[in-house]
Amino acid sequence: MMRLPVFRLHQPESLSDAMALMASSDGETRLVAGGTDLWPNMKRRHQSADVVVSLNRVAELSGIRGEAGGEVRIGAMTTLAAVAASPIVRAAYPALARAVESISSPAIRNMATLGGNLCLDTRCTYYNQTEEWRTSIDFCLKEGGTICWVAPESPRCWAVSSSDAAPVLCALGARARLVSPAGEREVSVAELYRDDGIDYLTKQPDEVLTEVVLPPSDGVQMSFWKLRRRGSIDFAVLTAAVALRRDDDGVVSEAAVWLGAVASAPVRSEAAEAVLVGNSLTAEVITEAATASRKVATPLDNTDFTLQWRSKMVIHYVEAALREIAGLEQERLAPNHAM
Repeated sequence: MMRLPVFRLHQPESLSDAMALMASSDGETRLVAGGTDLWPNMKRRHQSADVVVSLNRVAELSGIRGEAGGEVRIGAMTTLAAVAASPIVRAAYPALARAVESISSPAIRNMATLGGNLCLDTRCTYYNQTEEWRTSIDFCLKEGGTICWVAPESPRCWAVSSSDAAPVLCALGARARLVSPAGEREVSVAELYRDDGIDYLTKQPDEVLTEVVLPPSDGVQMSFWKLRRRGSIDFAVLTAAVALRRDDDGVVSEAAVWLGAVASAPVRSEAAEAVLVGNSLTAEVITEAATASRKVATPLDNTDFTLQWRSKMVIHYVEAALREIAGLEQERLAPNHAM
């Protein structure tokens, strides 16, 4: 049985108290939301902490405010189950509901939070192992070692971003509200990430992600597709999120195409967007845009399935998302192509 290391746990009931505890704590301090990522990581000794400040009792960070057709604010401590079940989210942002509903299992979704999913630790075959396994081959860069076992000649860590909510929120143009003792700021969800497996968030250590702000969705068509080995539990090895607007003639006027789990941060395909804008969603345009989306995908051999196959699947999954929006028949590969 893997056990948690010894640490001090604080459970404040207000955001101001939480930030005060973070500022005054001695030693390494971490925030915890639902704990579905941090606790397993601490058990495996991926992450450590002398002090953990839980946000679970901070009521002001939970809840969904707004209405379909207007701006919607989702508290960072709102559980994934609550987000997926929300009538507002399901009506106005169906791709977000689908993405969140695809995460892990019902038990996890009842504990995990939207803010926690956005701050999810990056993953890698050589990192997400027991301490004994990692010790036997020597620690990687993400563990304070001197080598990236995925790309030994590379000076950086290539662990992948596995948040399913992030690509959808990036495609929708959502914003993240960050609060610290020095004040608060709003950044786009896309700006919350940097393409670095270790230092993957731009959020500062003393900042708390308090809520996600979704712009009005009127006129936006969206889709989300996810690839993983099993239909639940498993982390994604590829996600495709698309959001676009079409004029009265069916011509695409705005487009956002984002990929997840192919790099250390969500990745935008501007090449695919350029193909879509100004054109109707014909089968030929969709195939051209999906093919263009592969250019930004750089999967490495650090997660499930072969990297060559995952790279090819980028085209198929972007194509599937676009065909769904266009109302065209789906053409997914049979499951045995994944083996």
